[in-house]
Amino acid sequence: MADKPCVTVKEGVVRGKINSDYQGNPYYSFQGIPYADVPIGDLRFKAPKPPKLWEGIRDGTKEGSGCYSRHMIFKHITGSEDCLYLNVYTPELPSENTDLKPVMVWIHGGGFIAGSGSSDLYGPNFLMSESVIIVTINYRLGILGFLSFDDPNLEVTGNSGLKDQVMALRWVQSNISKFGGDPNNVTLFGESAGAASIHYLILSPMAKDLFHKAIIQSSSAFCGWARGEPSLPVLVEALQLQNTTENQVLHILQQMPVKQLFELQEKIPDKFIANFVRPFGPVVENVMAKNPFLTSEPLDIILSRDYNHVPIMMGFNSREGILSEIDCKSKYGELRFVTDFETTIPNVMKIEKDSNLSKMISEKIKNFYYGSSSPSHENLDQFYLMEGDNFFVWAVYIAAKHHCLTSHQPIYLYRMTVDSSLNIFKRFCKIKSPGVCHGDDIGYLFTNALTPSFIPNSVEDKSVRRMKKLWTTFAKTGDPNPILKDDLINIHWQPVKPQEFHFLDIGDNLTVGVNPEYERMKFWQSIFLLSPHSCKL
Repeated sequence: MADKPCVTVKEGVVRGKINSDYQGNPYYSFQGIPYADVPIGDLRFKAPKPPKLWEGIRDGTKEGSGCYSRHMIFKHITGSEDCLYLNVYTPELPSENTDLKPVMVWIHGGGFIAGSGSSDLYGPNFLMSESVIIVTINYRLGILGFLSFDDPNLEVTGNSGLKDQVMALRWVQSNISKFGGDPNNVTLFGESAGAASIHYLILSPMAKDLFHKAIIQSSSAFCGWARGEPSLPVLVEALQLQNTTENQVLHILQQMPVKQLFELQEKIPDKFIANFVRPFGPVVENVMAKNPFLTSEPLDIILSRDYNHVPIMMGFNSREGILSEIDCKSKYGELRFVTDFETTIPNVMKIEKDSNLSKMISEKIKNFYYGSSSPSHENLDQFYLMEGDNFFVWAVYIAAKHHCLTSHQPIYLYRMTVDSSLNIFKRFCKIKSPGVCHGDDIGYLFTNALTPSFIPNSVEDKSVRRMKKLWTTFAKTGDPNPILKDDLINIHWQPVKPQEFHFLDIGDNLTVGVNPEYERMKFWQSIFLLSPHSCKL
């Protein structure tokens, strides 16, 4: 292997470095490659432009800056507006005798307000052992990525962060073969907001033909927290303005230093509460927008069958709702249980607070999860189930249901229950309760600063080998079942059927079943029927 590997892409030459995967085998790393022009000045808030050419050899041995945000874990402000970079990791560079390899593009989570594609959290050392190429990307977050105005002439109709992702996928189509990757075999995979992003990319005509398979981990476009709203009302209030047009507000925001802009963003309430509509997130754009990402509701697009039909693998963790305990302790220093159950009604139902209907639905939710008891540490698991179902699980379940009914490609469903030292979010936050927290699946696919060493044939070792094999087999073929069965993977994972939600349980061992969390999902289906706005869910 060349000590200083260089690759020539359309924009110029980039020099990488050599790293080792978790088994000690070498691979090539190319980091901090720009996939779009710097989105500053007149480009702030707008759809990205293609990257500019560079002269000489670009240093690809360190990562580019992440996008401006507050750090997911340590809470300090980090990143830059100059952030539209990606990383490419490949086991080998192409030669005349090598076949192009499947490509897996990771889209990070972080609630559309935090995160990056950095190897600090998403190190490729597990996946590199499976002969695939891994690409990790940054995309704009918060107000910078999801400001939305209705006036199409302003060219800020929303979803710029999602349009960044599209631009990154276009870069992959143009350049990945230079790294040995097959542009005709691209799989998207991501978790939380990254998973919701991938679902939006499936639904967006802008992303047509840019990818061929999708892995959606713990979210979907149906999640209420994965939706934003038009920005003018909240900005007028935050800026203490009156009788102000979108054009005037946009001019003010484009002139602000980024630090001041971020301070403004943090003044605007952004609550991860089920009945709250967030200020900055994916939106349905004006149909007159120039090159819109999305102009119809996700469910309407799926029911129309006019979307990107690709094989989908999707699933959830057994106790997604542990995240609510972590979030609560981060904000208040202690766990605070729900006292107003009207806040647990999903905002997609559009139920008026304090109405008789709202009170009835909230009572149903409270009774289903707690019966005659009150929330407390004695029934903490019920809190985890309610929060996890409400924020993540039903949204995955409903996405699987409707794609199963409308797609001509298979949908594979999983539930993750393995609980070991690789469950990184629980481990970092010192949660002792059993179950797999939101985000814990990341620790089995990527290496990070907390990744422990593990001994051969331990539950950690077996789980890493299972997950990387299932994920990469799906990326290679569109079917997660390896051709050759062994002691690690000795089951057959069937796709979902309309009345039979076949699923794979990823625990200490692999098992298969039908209709996971059936009673809880049946309950949520009955809840949605109570709203005329979401009855089709």
